[in-house]
Amino acid sequence: MKTIVLLFTFLINLSVYSQSNGFEKDLDNLFKNNFSEKTPGCSVLISQNGEVVYKKAFGCANLELNVPLESKSVFSIASITKQFTAVSILQLVEKGKIDLDDPLEKYIESFKGKNIRIHHLLSHTSGLKDYLQVETNQKFGERMDYTPIELISVFEKLPLEFEPGTAYKYCNSDYILLGFIIEKVSGLKYADYLKKNIFEPLKMEHTYYDSDENIIPNRVSGYFKDGDNYKKAEFWSATIGYSAGGLLSDTADLEKWNNGLMSYSILSKELLNQAVSSYKLKDGTLVNYGFGWNINSDNPIKKIDHGGNKNGFTSYAGYFPEKNLYVVLLFNSEDAPRDELSIRVPEIMIGKSFQTKIALTDENLKKYIGKYQLVSDPGRTITITKEKTGLVAAISGQGKFNLIFQSQTQFQFSNLLDAHCEFRLSGENTESIIVKQNGTFEWRKIR
Repeated sequence: MKTIVLLFTFLINLSVYSQSNGFEKDLDNLFKNNFSEKTPGCSVLISQNGEVVYKKAFGCANLELNVPLESKSVFSIASITKQFTAVSILQLVEKGKIDLDDPLEKYIESFKGKNIRIHHLLSHTSGLKDYLQVETNQKFGERMDYTPIELISVFEKLPLEFEPGTAYKYCNSDYILLGFIIEKVSGLKYADYLKKNIFEPLKMEHTYYDSDENIIPNRVSGYFKDGDNYKKAEFWSATIGYSAGGLLSDTADLEKWNNGLMSYSILSKELLNQAVSSYKLKDGTLVNYGFGWNINSDNPIKKIDHGGNKNGFTSYAGYFPEKNLYVVLLFNSEDAPRDELSIRVPEIMIGKSFQTKIALTDENLKKYIGKYQLVSDPGRTITITKEKTGLVAAISGQGKFNLIFQSQTQFQFSNLLDAHCEFRLSGENTESIIVKQNGTFEWRKIR
């Protein structure tokens, strides 16, 4: 009997080893095909059931010094910061210091009468203008630091884009306000609150609030691509990101963050479930965002995630609850293929394609060919052409993407899972494309 049990155990271990060896080779090839020792790169960590199953780094941390990236390299995580801000607010809710239905004017009087609630800020449904998209006399790229109040002054007097709670539009201003509220309610600076209530309890020893002066061990340099060459990222004061995008971390600390959340050690199950559930608008529509997390249930498998983009950096952290799978990708180039890799990596791990497609006849495809103009910004266009691979969309400033059809009119761009698109027809003629990604946008056909 003992021999049989030992043999059975050996076979199980051999099977696990074979599967691990299989995905490791596929992942190695995927990253080596995208990064070299002479380019910026990626630090990647994958954990399943709370155990790290893949942890490597590819590419260069500093092109001038020829320093390779390592798993302990520290990156700007940009908008993944919003998860930490959201959880901090929810911790204060749990302690009875904030109510999700509190009006914003309770904390900042200049927003009196706008009927914005805390839950609107958390879910990007406030209607506020994004401070990073407001034209000011002072360019953020200049070497100037900003206080939270100075950031808020950029947008506080501007009219709302829509009534709070009636629409979703991703807005960094919402999370700047939340950071200020954390400071006002807790009596601590934003960075100090995170350190005391999140970083220290979870033993996150390599996560920092960004600073232009402090020496941060293992911090990497950020880049962007100009033609065939890489250049240093444009300088931005570390104060600009604040509670919307001001954190630095490594992959191991982000895994501690996810494990801490999923074990409910820093936030109750009830509030975490609310954070990772789709927010409901006033008309009952569910949006693909909760409180600090994108919620995507349209794929073959549910995922909750967030990405980040900042000068010289881009990032991704995604959790697949049905598989207890967590994927972290940190890049030190703003041009890195984050969207593609954030799909390909979990596809390899799960063994399932995330972009199902159907074939359309040439006659059906023909009516979609043409040029489309963004109604809210006429300078931006999508040009759709027919190529050997099918229909291809050239999006101004973003490159080319194959169209992956899910129905006769609905499609996604290749490697962009969070953009849900649909052609709108009038009879047999195409009038526009509706794109739902961080809001709803109409691209009208002009020829």
